[in-house]
Amino acid sequence: MTDAVPPLRSFGRVRGRPLKPRQETLIDTLLPGLSLPTDARALAELASNATEVWLEIGFGAGEHLTGQAARRPQTLFLGAEPFLNGVGQTLAKIEDLGLRNVRLHAGDVREILPRLPDFVLDRVFILFPDPWPKTRHQKRRLIQPAFISDLTRVVRPGGKVRLATDWADYADQFLSVLIRSGGFIWTAERADDWRRPPSDHVTTRYEAKGLGDCPPVFLDFLRA
Repeated sequence: MTDAVPPLRSFGRVRGRPLKPRQETLIDTLLPGLSLPTDARALAELASNATEVWLEIGFGAGEHLTGQAARRPQTLFLGAEPFLNGVGQTLAKIEDLGLRNVRLHAGDVREILPRLPDFVLDRVFILFPDPWPKTRHQKRRLIQPAFISDLTRVVRPGGKVRLATDWADYADQFLSVLIRSGGFIWTAERADDWRRPPSDHVTTRYEAKGLGDCPPVFLDFLRA
């Protein structure tokens, strides 16, 4: 087991507005049974019982995570999200849909990456991470060489990673960091491959707000 990871300053408050009563209840009652095991052996056993293992980093209110999980009941979906408000909203969707193939980590994804077995992930989604648009804050962005190095270890060769953003310079950073890592290949062959949402994409409310400085960009990578 590696040393504890210091707090990642890629997000602000862990809790925003007050949680709704149902969300508070679900965090107390449903979340414990859906939380990722802390033991690496238990994680490996959990993954071995699924046809594939997908991870969404920063799942927000859970629209994409639960939408994908509902489509693929034989796939194990892992999700990491530090905001309790998003966790509470996601738990409500999981209960409403009766999903049994989702496990959550209510915290920083870097806390669970060291515990994941090598090459365990078939697919990873990082959709609209906090862009930290001010230059002096960009060191807080999630997509950095050290993080991609950790991600490379847990994605199997041939596995897929999708990144999306509506900030132009963050899209450039996505490309620069992943291509320079040597572990991932950008799969786009034409402009529409990154300008248009992929056919299997599930739109989120955050995405629909259009808060960035460019239309959404979707970048798909293949683990080399």
